Amino acid sequence: MVAPSSKRSTIITLHQAGHQTKDIVKLLKISRKTVQKAVKRFKETGSTADRPGRGKKKSVRTEQNKKKLREMIRRNPRRSMRKMAKKLEIDEKSVRTIIRKDLGLNSYRIQKVHELTDKMMSNRLERCRQLRERFSSARYKAIIFSDEKIFTIEPFTNRQNDRILSPNISSANSNGRLAGRRAHPQSVMVWAAAAYDGKPPLVFVPQNAKINTETYQNLILKKALIPWTKAHLKSRPFCFQQDSAPSHKSKSTQSFCKTHFPDFISTSEWPSNSPDLNPLDYSIWSYLETKACSTPHKSLDSLKASLIKAWNEMPADYLRAVIDAFPKRLKACINAKGGHFENS
Repeated sequence: MVAPSSKRSTIITLHQAGHQTKDIVKLLKISRKTVQKAVKRFKETGSTADRPGRGKKKSVRTEQNKKKLREMIRRNPRRSMRKMAKKLEIDEKSVRTIIRKDLGLNSYRIQKVHELTDKMMSNRLERCRQLRERFSSARYKAIIFSDEKIFTIEPFTNRQNDRILSPNISSANSNGRLAGRRAHPQSVMVWAAAAYDGKPPLVFVPQNAKINTETYQNLILKKALIPWTKAHLKSRPFCFQQDSAPSHKSKSTQSFCKTHFPDFISTSEWPSNSPDLNPLDYSIWSYLETKACSTPHKSLDSLKASLIKAWNEMPADYLRAVIDAFPKRLKACINAKGGHFENS
């Protein structure tokens, strides 16, 4: 490819030799506009050189800037790119490019997780290995996962992703930017269970009731789970999962599960401190919060109605995809030696 300045010189040489525009176009196989533009510039400036400022601008991706950024990140990997750009007096976009392309670094959000001791990690590793062997192939699809969670009438907000588009701060505030918090908002304990091909109705624990062994067995297992398994699963085998909450791991509840269910994961088999392995914890509860709690509720009845609606409308494909992630998470936990792992 001929450089613009070289092509321009050739055009001017032919022009000065007396060639007409149409002849130069035919000879060099270029557009008439290019020839006319080159001749006009030569008459105005008397030169064939590029105009000042033409061409690729000087890059700030210098070795010096790369070195400075690398040192800043080494000293404080949580420092914002905006502050580093201000410190170096270069564009923030350039800083992001250097960090991603030249330094090979990615930006990861800070995530709250359970603190794991060496003993906990060893426990998780061993139990994940046992569960992976026990539910190899597609046998994990027979598991009914369960959990409890407290929901409040206050709106669920994501500080990172939730935004309000508005012309000014006053308008944004009036349109819902400020999510009020109360000291003791009304709340309700919800029990839910999810299987690969269905889910029983939500159970709302009465306000003054404690989730002790008796309440758990009578209100949840006897009145909700067992009737659903008989009506929905009929004679198909299944395996019931629960975490290590006191009402779950009591000897009475463990005995109840052994008597009434074809199979269950005992308290000595499920990894403790492992919400990252339960589909309700790592996905379903967030789905419900997003669908049912994006706006504040005036009463618990309103909150319950929204939760039931979101639960009933939950797509079957979503439920299967969430549970399909379970064996992948077991594998990831094993690869991490029982420690925290990248979300599937």
